[in-house]
This record gives sequence, structure tokens and C-alpha cells, in this order.
Amino acid sequence: MDLTVLAYVIYLLVSVALTVWVARTLSRNGKVFLADVLRGDEKLADAVNHLLVVGFYLLNLGFVTLYLKNADGVTDARQLFEALSVKTGVVLLVLGAMHLGNVYVLNRIRRRSLMERDQTPPVPPQGWAGPGSQGPWAAPAAGK
Repeated sequence: MDLTVLAYVIYLLVSVALTVWVARTLSRNGKVFLADVLRGDEKLADAVNHLLVVGFYLLNLGFVTLYLKNADGVTDARQLFEALSVKTGVVLLVLGAMHLGNVYVLNRIRRRSLMERDQTPPVPPQGWAGPGSQGPWAAPAAGK
């Protein structure tokens, strides 16, 4: 077997395994975060989590397959390890960048949700009677 083909096989096995491991880890540990972002709606959090995982797989596995080709052939063990380290390192950087991008977007949504919660009073103000009623704080009626 040609060493270039061996490099491709090892690269695909490592990259796909890393992608699956990262996706499962993020999915499992991100459920709580998503539920908080989505105000405790567990069903919606599970659906969004599943959609994020599918998108994660599509983008990363697409990148892995596009990045497969090696311009220079691999002729010895040293070149094999160098090619694998560069390719695997780039895949890891892309996985990390995608994770940080997802966390950033979800954190922005979460912050907006928290700000909306803070603006809504937990109970109606006491003694409030509405805009048309008279109260001790109301301006005197015209003509009195």
C-alpha cells in the first residue's frame, strides 16, 4: 500500500473520530446551557441541540473530506507523520473555532434573554390601578 493512501486512511479515521467525540461531548454538555438560553423549554432545547449537532457534522466532515488531498506525495514515515500532524492540527483548530463560534452566538442569545427577564417585573406593582383611574399620585382633574 502506498504511504499516501495510508496517510489518507489514518487522517480520515482520526478526524472522523475526533469530530464524533467533540460533537457528542458538546451535545451532552450543551443541553443544560441550551435549556437556560431557551428559558427552560426542554423540548425546544433538544431540537436545537440536535440541529446544531447535524450542522456540526456536516460542516466538519465536509471540511475533513475537502482537506483530504495531499499536494505532495508521502514517501517515508517522517513525511507521513508531518502530513498527519498538519492535517489533524488544522481539523482540531477548525473544530475549536466552530465551538467558540457556537458558544459566542448562544451566549449572546442568553444575555438578551436575561436582559428581557430583568426588564419584566416578577409581580405587578402594588397599588397600581391602571392609566384611567384616580389615585393619590394622579394629577388633579381639570376644572376642580
